[in-house]
Amino acid sequence: MTKKILVTGADGFIGSHLTEELVRQGHDVRAFVYYNSFNSWGWLDQSTKEIKDSLNIFSGDIRDPFGVKEAMKGCTHVLHLASLIAIPYSYHSPATYIDTNVNGTLNIVQAAQELGVEKVVHTSTSEVYGTAQYVPIDESHPLQGQSPYSASKIGADQMALSFYRSFETPVAVIRPFNTYGPRQSARAVIPTIISQLASGQTTIKLGAISPTRDFNYVQDTVGGFVSVMNSEKSLGEVINVGSNYEVSIGETAEMIAEIMGVNLTIETDEQRLRPEKSEVNRLWAENKKAKELIGWQPHYGGKDGFRRGLEETIEWFSNSKNLAQYKADVYNI
Repeated sequence: MTKKILVTGADGFIGSHLTEELVRQGHDVRAFVYYNSFNSWGWLDQSTKEIKDSLNIFSGDIRDPFGVKEAMKGCTHVLHLASLIAIPYSYHSPATYIDTNVNGTLNIVQAAQELGVEKVVHTSTSEVYGTAQYVPIDESHPLQGQSPYSASKIGADQMALSFYRSFETPVAVIRPFNTYGPRQSARAVIPTIISQLASGQTTIKLGAISPTRDFNYVQDTVGGFVSVMNSEKSLGEVINVGSNYEVSIGETAEMIAEIMGVNLTIETDEQRLRPEKSEVNRLWAENKKAKELIGWQPHYGGKDGFRRGLEETIEWFSNSKNLAQYKADVYNI
């Protein structure tokens, strides 16, 4: 059935892909984008005319409770992705993460409660787990705020869940592991590697390369959002969305270089290193709950799936028009 859906953070990396998919599925979509004087819709500016013509754009600020409530009026479902996500930026501007991630989430669930929204899907992150105490990481793993960013997301998650427990607000929490793909910001490691190599560099700058991650291709993450939204069993639940495949940053760089046909040299850039106790050294998702509860599973899982996802990502970045939007010679925090 057609749903009237508000997507916050629709102008971002994951949000734009999700918004496009919801339109393709025939839903009535309102895209909440961050207000700016350029009238930019972020990555939605790159969408096809058919997609853009189907959207109802709402420009606002997730920190403003009045605008948030206005945007949610008439919507049956809210997919809440708007947040600040860059970890290095959170080291020197932590207050903005509380305002955006915690208070922004409060604005969403408060308005949902008052308006009688049928469902809110709140976006968490694997960063809330910190370095794995055991693997694979399931939803019962302890939460560790190893950066102001992760602490703010723990707070946001708990705020959303508190409204479910206190007021029966229909909330579900999706917890994606490290999503990658076309349009991702170069503050993330895969676009950092690809954009440097695609711009002709063979010696690239990275931070720590020993940490492991569970990379999730963006289309799998989008599928996770749709599955959580559609499942009645997801209410009040926290659900990991990850590939269940662990790979190091160094191995990832080598695979990218192999696909691109480049002999790679990696230099450690000190400014890209996290403080020792803040670095998340290991992430590996247990996705059993997602499979059993909501019927989701990755299409880009395992080493072969990861390689396919990297190939599609590299193809997008290799387009000169797309690559021109990145500053490969600058460290993006």
